Amino acid sequence: MVSHGDGAQIDRRALLKGATLVGVTAMLSAVAMEAGPAFATQLPPAQSNRKYPAPWPEQTPYGLADNRIDLWPRDDNSMVLPLELRPRDVELGHVWIRDTYVNFFKVNGHSVYVAAGTTRVPGLSAAQPWNDGIFVWTSPSMNGPWTLADTTGIRPDAEKGKVWSPEFVGENTPGRTVVAPWQEYWYDTKFGKRGEVWAPEVHYFNGRWYIVACMGDHSKKVGSFLLVSDGGVEGPYRLATGNLEKPFGDPTGSGPAVAKPEDYYHIDGSMFTEGDAAWLVLHNSVYARFSDDMEDIIPDTALPAFDQATYSPEPYLEGAYVFSYGGKYYLTQAAWDRTSTNPDGSTRYAYDTPAPGRVQYQYDAIMAVADKLEGPYSPRWTLGVGCGGNSVFQDESGHLWTTFFRNPAQGYWADPSRLPDTAVPGVVRVEWTGPDSNRLYVQRRNHGQVVSG
Repeated sequence: MVSHGDGAQIDRRALLKGATLVGVTAMLSAVAMEAGPAFATQLPPAQSNRKYPAPWPEQTPYGLADNRIDLWPRDDNSMVLPLELRPRDVELGHVWIRDTYVNFFKVNGHSVYVAAGTTRVPGLSAAQPWNDGIFVWTSPSMNGPWTLADTTGIRPDAEKGKVWSPEFVGENTPGRTVVAPWQEYWYDTKFGKRGEVWAPEVHYFNGRWYIVACMGDHSKKVGSFLLVSDGGVEGPYRLATGNLEKPFGDPTGSGPAVAKPEDYYHIDGSMFTEGDAAWLVLHNSVYARFSDDMEDIIPDTALPAFDQATYSPEPYLEGAYVFSYGGKYYLTQAAWDRTSTNPDGSTRYAYDTPAPGRVQYQYDAIMAVADKLEGPYSPRWTLGVGCGGNSVFQDESGHLWTTFFRNPAQGYWADPSRLPDTAVPGVVRVEWTGPDSNRLYVQRRNHGQVVSG
């Protein structure tokens, strides 16, 4: 995602031992009139008394956010994954991670869960102006053990689990590029060392491992790229030939002040696969099909956009992600729920554009559904409160989950008292309302577990 915030360094070893986060429970009690999320390494079985849970009526007017506690990650529907700690994580007690990504694959008959995300280097409070690459964790089950990908056979003296980094530029050889010139670290007098990689996704497609990721705002060129493994999930990875000179697509002409407009491309790359075809999904809700050899996208310019029911006005959205379920296509994006005051004095929660009196509250996941990949997509609804920057996946049993990380940059989770519990590798159950309504929500209270389509 575009901005990467702080996370306090304190000892939270009990988190990975299944201890209840009393502080988080108290926080949610204050805002939602009941206990909030607590986390363990295993969830209790979900209960169901009907085939499909009922959908909720749409919020009116269109653009209002649904902040009910039912849509929060809670102790009964979510957990923080016990990812193996690196030396840098020991003091904090859990892996500091943003843009949490989790997925499940069957590889040669074996179950493989993968996790990745945006991480920071020791000594920095955020994942910018530079970080040191992409780490990957794997597990045979949701409950672990979650171990760092074994990269020791590739780089015996490097940090375990780091599968790609601008540091690996020395591995370039004629005909095989690991790090392109536009991805290398660089320096200036204001920021010093610059160049970071964001929001990696790990995919297993047609018998090969791929990673889609994005060079962040402080990079020489900002945008999305594809890595191709010449081995297993641990690599070694090389850069796709379509990214040797630049990120995917054309410059957008926009971006933050730290990046030149001509160097700012579509960020937050994601991959969607169906059968033998794969698509790249990008920021600004544009997409393109990968070439059959997975080395580039077709076309590489004038990318088509999804047909969406936009808000009016449309706020800034991030992290476009597409997946299919029950014969439908779901498009999820991240949006800030901003609070303001209604004329009667009550609080208004909405996916508004910034304006005086509007305060960032939660970084939500919003969703829409369509019959076709390109759309048209339905009006959006709130998938999960505080679940923005997410991926959605099916586990080995066919149940749906989405990820969350609790954005520490702004809003509810930026409060200093909550920072120790932010930037986490969280997952929360998702329920489906069935083939008639085709709505997905974070599993609500007193509602059943998802029924596979």
